[in-house]
Amino acid sequence: MGLEYSLLKAFHLIFMVTWFAGLFYLPRLFVYHALAEDDIGIERFKVMERKLYLGILLPASVLTIAAGIGLAVMHGMDWIRSTRWFHLKLALLVLLVAYHFYLGHLRRRFERDENLHSAVFYRWLNELPVLILIAMILLAVLKPS
Repeated sequence: MGLEYSLLKAFHLIFMVTWFAGLFYLPRLFVYHALAEDDIGIERFKVMERKLYLGILLPASVLTIAAGIGLAVMHGMDWIRSTRWFHLKLALLVLLVAYHFYLGHLRRRFERDENLHSAVFYRWLNELPVLILIAMILLAVLKPS
């Protein structure tokens, strides 16, 4: 594959790192938001969470997925059909997108002052993308058959 493929792969990785940074940071904001007791702090967290989700997470997720689709298309349909590790990576992507939208749901609950969970819940929730990231990277690097 040529320069176009390498550039697209580089941008896919850049967008993916940006997306994961947001996925790691948003639940951490939720931890502190759940602990906040003053109105000024609570309102500040709402602004930070909204800007992170809509301004960084959403565009980074769309660009990551679009670049990934572009890379797969460059490999061709035969490769897509026959590559098992890629199918596993896609399954993890579906899980990651579900997690992403769940964070959006939780953000909207915080925005409406309807949080139902403790700071401990958000600390544990913050670990899920780590596991997905490890699995996706191992699949992409090792390419098990």
